[in-house]
Amino acid sequence: QVQLVESGGGLVQPGGSLRLSCAASGRILSINHMGWYRQAPGKQREFVAVMHSAGITVYTDSVKGRFTISRDNAKNTLYMQMNSLKPEDTAVYYCNAQIQRNDYWGQGTQVTVSS
Repeated sequence: QVQLVESGGGLVQPGGSLRLSCAASGRILSINHMGWYRQAPGKQREFVAVMHSAGITVYTDSVKGRFTISRDNAKNTLYMQMNSLKPEDTAVYYCNAQIQRNDYWGQGTQVTVSS
């Protein structure tokens, strides 16, 4: 069984930074891609960023230049460095991964940007 566990969320002031982590554990033979989604109160879950197995990264327009994802393949861990955070970045952030052609989600971590 594969499990994704996120960490690193919290409360930060506008303009601040946070780094999220997503650790994949279990029987992992191959990871096709890993990425992040977020869901703000009253809104649908939306795509934020993804890193494909070849290292190609894709970001939603609203976070380009502010968020950076990276991956430690040896640890099966995905990171997302979030800089210049804005109140509109407030959401629950979910890790998503396609592992052995199956889709997995983490439990989510809350990010709140407020003064």
